[in-house]
Amino acid sequence: MHATNINPDSSTVAGAPAGAALSQSLEFLAFTLGQEEYGIDIQKVQELRGYETVTRIANAPEHIKGVVNLRGIIVPIIDMRIKFKLGTPSYDQFTVVIILNVASRVMGMVVDSVSDVITLKPEQIKPAPEMGSVLDTDYLIGLGTLDDRMLILVDIDRLMSGAEMGLIEKLAA
Repeated sequence: MHATNINPDSSTVAGAPAGAALSQSLEFLAFTLGQEEYGIDIQKVQELRGYETVTRIANAPEHIKGVVNLRGIIVPIIDMRIKFKLGTPSYDQFTVVIILNVASRVMGMVVDSVSDVITLKPEQIKPAPEMGSVLDTDYLIGLGTLDDRMLILVDIDRLMSGAEMGLIEKLAA
């Protein structure tokens, strides 16, 4: 599978103050993990790639599959199915690596498949329900609803810069 560059529409909320972003539509890249559909801010996506063999890093957490060389940049690859404890991942022709640019670092996340880009208005985004200590909702923006679909909207910046992802800083250095 060849890489696909994503060029988000420049009319979205890049560089707008947080308050201004809520009055405009937001674009999310929709992807699946198991039976659930998730969404991340399209502006964080650099490109999509097919899954390829990674170089394992000794003593890395289980969810960090390893690293790949992406045009001269060493990119850590995180398997989101392992990270979210969604069972044993399988890698096939539908498996996609979403290359992200988060906090000035390039990293990849492995997902089961990518479906499409979805535009949501602020009223289509509901707050994530409080789940107590059962589920950490700190990295969720909320739930996006579009017709009969519901997307779990992930704050990819917060998730990828969390304390348990600290190894990424070391790998990317």
